[in-house]
Amino acid sequence: MVAQSPGSLLRQASGWSILWGVLLILFGVVALGTPLLAAVAVNALIAWLIILAGVVHLVVAFHAHGAGSMIWKLLVGLAYFAFGGYLLLHPLLGVASLTLLLASLFLIEGVLDVVLYFNLRPARGAGWVLFDGLVTLLLALFIGFHWPSSSAWAIGTLVGVSMIMSGVARVMMSLGIRKLTGTTTLPKAA
Repeated sequence: MVAQSPGSLLRQASGWSILWGVLLILFGVVALGTPLLAAVAVNALIAWLIILAGVVHLVVAFHAHGAGSMIWKLLVGLAYFAFGGYLLLHPLLGVASLTLLLASLFLIEGVLDVVLYFNLRPARGAGWVLFDGLVTLLLALFIGFHWPSSSAWAIGTLVGVSMIMSGVARVMMSLGIRKLTGTTTLPKAA
Protein backbone atom coordinates (compact mmCIF):
# COMPACT_ATOMS: atom_id res chain seq x y z
CA MET A 1 0.00 0.00 0.00
CA VAL A 2 1.38 3.42 -1.00
CA ALA A 3 1.41 6.07 1.74
CA GLN A 4 -0.09 9.42 0.77
CA SER A 5 1.66 12.67 1.56
CA PRO A 6 0.08 15.04 4.10
CA GLY A 7 -0.56 17.57 1.31
CA SER A 8 -2.35 14.93 -0.76
CA LEU A 9 -4.48 13.94 2.23
CA LEU A 10 -5.35 17.58 2.89
CA ARG A 11 -6.36 18.14 -0.75
CA GLN A 12 -8.53 15.01 -0.71
CA ALA A 13 -10.16 15.98 2.59
CA SER A 14 -10.76 19.52 1.40
CA GLY A 15 -12.40 18.16 -1.75
CA TRP A 16 -14.89 16.20 0.34
CA SER A 17 -15.37 19.26 2.54
CA ILE A 18 -16.15 21.39 -0.51
CA LEU A 19 -18.69 18.80 -1.67
CA TRP A 20 -20.31 18.77 1.78
CA GLY A 21 -20.39 22.59 1.79
CA VAL A 22 -22.08 22.71 -1.61
CA LEU A 23 -24.66 20.16 -0.43
CA LEU A 24 -25.35 22.26 2.68
CA ILE A 25 -25.88 25.31 0.47
CA LEU A 26 -28.27 23.38 -1.80
CA PHE A 27 -30.25 21.95 1.14
CA GLY A 28 -30.35 25.43 2.67
CA VAL A 29 -31.82 26.87 -0.54
CA VAL A 30 -34.43 24.08 -0.56
CA ALA A 31 -35.26 24.86 3.10
CA LEU A 32 -35.68 28.56 2.25
CA GLY A 33 -37.91 27.64 -0.69
CA THR A 34 -40.10 25.36 1.41
CA PRO A 35 -39.75 26.57 5.01
CA LEU A 36 -42.77 24.69 6.36
CA LEU A 37 -41.50 21.41 4.92
CA ALA A 38 -38.08 22.11 6.46
CA ALA A 39 -39.73 22.86 9.81
CA VAL A 40 -41.68 19.59 9.66
CA ALA A 41 -38.41 17.76 8.90
CA VAL A 42 -36.74 19.42 11.92
CA ASN A 43 -39.75 18.46 14.03
CA ALA A 44 -39.47 14.84 12.85
CA LEU A 45 -35.76 14.75 13.65
CA ILE A 46 -36.36 16.10 17.15
CA ALA A 47 -39.25 13.66 17.64
CA TRP A 48 -37.05 10.70 16.72
CA LEU A 49 -34.30 11.93 19.04
CA ILE A 50 -36.83 12.17 21.88
CA ILE A 51 -38.09 8.65 21.10
CA LEU A 52 -34.50 7.38 21.10
CA ALA A 53 -33.95 9.02 24.49
CA GLY A 54 -37.11 7.29 25.71
CA VAL A 55 -35.82 3.93 24.51
CA VAL A 56 -32.55 4.56 26.36
CA HIS A 57 -34.49 5.40 29.54
CA LEU A 58 -36.52 2.20 29.18
CA VAL A 59 -33.39 0.10 28.73
CA VAL A 60 -31.74 1.77 31.71
CA ALA A 61 -34.89 1.14 33.78
CA PHE A 62 -34.50 -2.60 33.40
CA HIS A 63 -30.96 -2.34 34.73
CA ALA A 64 -32.01 -0.30 37.79
CA HIS A 65 -31.34 -1.87 41.17
CA GLY A 66 -34.35 -0.70 43.19
CA ALA A 67 -38.04 -1.14 42.39
CA GLY A 68 -38.74 2.58 42.93
CA SER A 69 -35.87 3.54 40.66
CA MET A 70 -37.05 1.09 38.00
CA ILE A 71 -40.63 2.39 38.07
CA TRP A 72 -39.46 6.01 37.94
CA LYS A 73 -37.16 5.36 34.99
CA LEU A 74 -39.89 3.40 33.21
CA LEU A 75 -42.29 6.33 33.63
CA VAL A 76 -39.71 8.82 32.38
CA GLY A 77 -38.91 6.57 29.40
CA LEU A 78 -42.59 6.17 28.56
CA ALA A 79 -43.10 9.94 28.82
CA TYR A 80 -40.24 10.56 26.38
CA PHE A 81 -41.59 7.89 24.07
CA ALA A 82 -45.14 9.29 24.21
CA PHE A 83 -44.01 12.90 23.67
CA GLY A 84 -41.82 11.94 20.69
CA GLY A 85 -44.63 9.87 19.23
CA TYR A 86 -47.04 12.78 19.68
CA LEU A 87 -44.67 15.08 17.78
CA LEU A 88 -44.48 12.52 14.96
CA LEU A 89 -48.26 12.07 14.80
CA HIS A 90 -49.01 15.81 15.01
CA PRO A 91 -46.18 17.51 13.12
CA LEU A 92 -47.87 20.91 12.68
CA LEU A 93 -48.58 21.18 16.40
CA GLY A 94 -44.98 20.17 17.00
CA VAL A 95 -43.74 22.88 14.65
CA ALA A 96 -45.97 25.47 16.37
CA SER A 97 -44.61 24.40 19.78
CA LEU A 98 -41.02 24.51 18.56
CA THR A 99 -41.60 27.97 17.06
CA LEU A 100 -42.92 29.30 20.36
CA LEU A 101 -39.95 27.74 22.14
CA LEU A 102 -37.59 29.34 19.59
CA ALA A 103 -39.18 32.78 20.11
CA SER A 104 -38.75 32.35 23.88
CA LEU A 105 -35.12 31.32 23.45
CA PHE A 106 -34.41 34.34 21.22
CA LEU A 107 -36.10 36.63 23.75
CA ILE A 108 -33.91 35.32 26.58
CA GLU A 109 -30.77 35.44 24.42
CA GLY A 110 -31.52 39.00 23.31
CA VAL A 111 -32.08 40.23 26.87
CA LEU A 112 -28.90 38.52 28.07
CA ASP A 113 -26.88 40.01 25.19
CA VAL A 114 -28.12 43.51 26.03
CA VAL A 115 -27.22 42.98 29.71
CA LEU A 116 -23.82 41.66 28.63
CA TYR A 117 -23.29 44.78 26.54
CA PHE A 118 -23.69 46.99 29.61
CA ASN A 119 -21.02 44.90 31.36
CA LEU A 120 -18.70 45.07 28.33
CA ARG A 121 -19.44 48.68 27.34
CA PRO A 122 -15.88 49.97 27.82
CA ALA A 123 -14.42 47.13 25.74
CA ARG A 124 -13.62 47.67 22.11
CA GLY A 125 -16.26 46.12 19.82
CA ALA A 126 -18.88 45.85 22.59
CA GLY A 127 -21.35 47.60 20.31
CA TRP A 128 -21.57 44.42 18.24
CA VAL A 129 -22.87 42.57 21.30
CA LEU A 130 -25.58 45.23 21.68
CA PHE A 131 -26.38 45.02 17.96
CA ASP A 132 -26.65 41.21 18.17
CA GLY A 133 -28.88 41.47 21.25
CA LEU A 134 -31.21 44.03 19.68
CA VAL A 135 -31.54 42.06 16.42
CA THR A 136 -32.21 38.88 18.40
CA LEU A 137 -34.84 40.69 20.48
CA LEU A 138 -36.54 42.02 17.34
CA LEU A 139 -36.54 38.55 15.82
CA ALA A 140 -38.03 37.11 19.03
CA LEU A 141 -40.75 39.74 19.10
CA PHE A 142 -41.51 39.34 15.39
CA ILE A 143 -41.83 35.56 15.69
CA GLY A 144 -43.73 35.77 19.00
CA PHE A 145 -46.24 38.43 17.96
CA HIS A 146 -47.03 36.54 14.74
CA TRP A 147 -47.29 33.16 16.42
CA PRO A 148 -48.78 30.67 15.45
CA SER A 149 -48.72 31.86 11.83
CA SER A 150 -44.94 32.40 12.11
CA SER A 151 -44.65 28.63 12.51
CA ALA A 152 -45.06 28.30 8.74
CA TRP A 153 -41.77 30.08 8.04
CA ALA A 154 -39.64 30.73 11.14
CA ILE A 155 -37.89 27.42 11.80
CA GLY A 156 -37.46 26.46 8.14
CA THR A 157 -36.12 29.89 7.22
CA LEU A 158 -33.66 29.96 10.10
CA VAL A 159 -32.50 26.41 9.38
CA GLY A 160 -32.10 27.28 5.68
CA VAL A 161 -30.06 30.41 6.40
CA SER A 162 -27.93 28.49 8.88
CA MET A 163 -27.27 25.70 6.37
CA ILE A 164 -26.32 28.19 3.65
CA MET A 165 -23.97 30.08 5.98
CA SER A 166 -22.38 26.82 7.18
CA GLY A 167 -21.98 25.64 3.60
CA VAL A 168 -20.39 28.89 2.45
CA ALA A 169 -18.04 28.90 5.46
CA ARG A 170 -17.04 25.27 4.79
CA VAL A 171 -16.40 25.89 1.09
CA MET A 172 -14.38 29.04 1.77
CA MET A 173 -12.34 27.34 4.49
CA SER A 174 -11.66 24.36 2.24
CA LEU A 175 -10.63 26.60 -0.64
CA GLY A 176 -8.27 28.36 1.76
CA ILE A 177 -6.73 25.01 2.68
CA ARG A 178 -6.35 24.16 -1.00
CA LYS A 179 -4.65 27.49 -1.59
CA LEU A 180 -2.22 26.76 1.25
CA THR A 181 -1.43 23.32 -0.18
CA GLY A 182 -0.77 24.83 -3.60
CA THR A 183 -3.63 23.39 -5.66
CA THR A 184 -7.07 24.56 -6.67
CA THR A 185 -8.20 21.57 -8.66
CA LEU A 186 -10.76 19.17 -7.27
CA PRO A 187 -9.61 15.58 -6.63
CA LYS A 188 -10.89 12.82 -8.89
CA ALA A 189 -13.58 10.60 -7.39
CA ALA A 190 -12.35 7.16 -6.44
